[in-house]
Amino acid sequence: MQIANNLHAFIWQSMTANNCNAYFIDGPTRILIDPGHRAMFDHVELGLKEFGLTTDDIDLVICTHAHPDHLEAVPLLKEKSALFTLHEIEWQWATTVGKQMSASFGIDIEGFSPDFFLKEGELSLDGLEMQVFHTPGHSPGSACLYWPLQKALFTGDLVFKEGLGRTDLPGGDGALIKESIKRMSRLDVELLLSGHGEIISGAREVKSNFEQIEDFWFRYV
Repeated sequence: MQIANNLHAFIWQSMTANNCNAYFIDGPTRILIDPGHRAMFDHVELGLKEFGLTTDDIDLVICTHAHPDHLEAVPLLKEKSALFTLHEIEWQWATTVGKQMSASFGIDIEGFSPDFFLKEGELSLDGLEMQVFHTPGHSPGSACLYWPLQKALFTGDLVFKEGLGRTDLPGGDGALIKESIKRMSRLDVELLLSGHGEIISGAREVKSNFEQIEDFWFRYV
């Protein structure tokens, strides 16, 4: 579904199978954020088909982190010549401590090979300007992407509507996730686009969600 000019969401709504939300930016560089599980990628393919596009038209795949439900489908796009990126700290984790998690899903993470790494700061893609934030806590190299033009924040599994990411998986850290959430709460956001669950629209609603998370969930992390 379209949520803003050149911005589309493929929301995963199954109650029985875990997968993540994927987001598509139809810019001068066509970007797919968090393609999800390989076996469940058809919901993204069907979404692209509605715009007359296929995976051949994706130029860049960005993963907010390296958990299987966010990146397993990456090779489907790399084989079509799309570039792939995520944060370098996340790649280091994924190929060492996190390797067992990928292997449990039958994933050989070594074969994913990012073409470049996300770095804290500006990310310029043929005139499309984004900001990258290293936001550890759910995983060591989790990253959030902020698109100032749309005031859109792609949070991965940092925060959701009325919730926050797990910290009990390998590489999770409760103290760090709270710091990362507080940092993102200071941005001017009108669209909060999380890795799971509903989109939050409206600056007031986004601010209220951050406040609720801090007031309620921080005591349990």
